Amino acid sequence: MKYKSILLILAIIIIASTILSFIPIEQACGPKDDGCYTVQSSDYEETLGVKNAHLGLVAFSVLFIINFLHIKKPTKQKKQFLILGLSIGSVMAIYFLIIQFFVLNAVCKYCMITDIGTILSLGIILLFKDK
Repeated sequence: MKYKSILLILAIIIIASTILSFIPIEQACGPKDDGCYTVQSSDYEETLGVKNAHLGLVAFSVLFIINFLHIKKPTKQKKQFLILGLSIGSVMAIYFLIIQFFVLNAVCKYCMITDIGTILSLGIILLFKDK
């Protein structure tokens, strides 16, 4: 059940990343005085010249596929890959939350879905025993 929960969370994260990747900021976030717009148009919106939403879309899609395959045929390697990916993602999520709350003083609703979902998924995979 825990991997199905993680699969659902990853699907929601992929939707949020898709919105930020392919819908213009003005349509996705609303007016320029909105926190989402502020975050998405900031200097922190890219990593190494690539939009964070694009990086997230790729990373979470890979995790979704690995998780789906793990549900079908569990292996230690797939579980370890999920833990590693979600751990890296959670570190990045905490970094982005700090940027939003303490540097930009603005919050992006799609980023919050992604960040909280990533941390929640890591918590689920680590705290709940496999059956």
